[in-house]
Amino acid sequence: MSHTPVLLNESIDLLSPQKGEFFIDGTFGEGGHALAILKLVGKEGKLLAIEWDKNTLDKLIRESHQEFSGEGVIFINDNFARLPEILEEYNLGKADGLILDLGFSSNQLELSGRGFSFNQDEPLLMTYSDDSIPVYRILARINQKDLESIIRDFGEERFAGRVARVIVERNRRGNILKSSKELAELIKNVLPRGYERGRIHPATRTFQALRIFANKELENLETILKNLDKIIKIGGRVAIISFHSLEDRLVKNYFRDLGKIGKLQVFTKKPIAASDEEIMNNPRSRSAKLRAAKLIS
Repeated sequence: MSHTPVLLNESIDLLSPQKGEFFIDGTFGEGGHALAILKLVGKEGKLLAIEWDKNTLDKLIRESHQEFSGEGVIFINDNFARLPEILEEYNLGKADGLILDLGFSSNQLELSGRGFSFNQDEPLLMTYSDDSIPVYRILARINQKDLESIIRDFGEERFAGRVARVIVERNRRGNILKSSKELAELIKNVLPRGYERGRIHPATRTFQALRIFANKELENLETILKNLDKIIKIGGRVAIISFHSLEDRLVKNYFRDLGKIGKLQVFTKKPIAASDEEIMNNPRSRSAKLRAAKLIS
């Protein structure tokens, strides 16, 4: 596989998969972390791979059939927030370990056909599944104040007010935004020419914010954190790789609070970041933060 999993060695060291154990990859993506885990749990072990994006999952199953073959591998197209229900529905019991990589692969970004990329001219969906409300419908009905809050809070965009205003005004005129390219151009034209000194595309933060909101990504993460004891057994380990300050803050706070009441042993007082070498080889890892813990009661 061409995909490079972020913080692979660090996360595997903290999770410490052993032969015969049952592990869950709640964000299967392109399978990098899952493959490393599968090699360690062996044929005696079990791997549950959850992926919300059906196209991504189907593609990986086709292309990596040999690597993930075996009775111990279970693929499920679903939202990881439903893990307690999934484990019960499939009678799998609690796991020895769970990993979540909350990042976004370049293939998902550029090849999804769902409008995630501002470099593509695609339908403005930005959702992992057809069950979610697409972004073009959200933008068609939202008011300017709420949209500004979304872009500011989830995208950390300092020009959120300017971006929200131009989007709402465009849609009010009846010329509804329906493509990713249209939205990207609209944002680019309203932001200063020297935006972020050219380090990122002007639409980067707004696209991120809309994706997080449309897919309820922070709500899904909080659901997992509230239900760790329904997903992993006593002694089970959890590792979460986040790429956004709001995600990392959620993980930090839940780990801290669960540690204070004696439910978790937190392995990472401070998040683990990628090395300079990894960042050089995989720029996607620059903003990654890894936190891990063990359930102890």
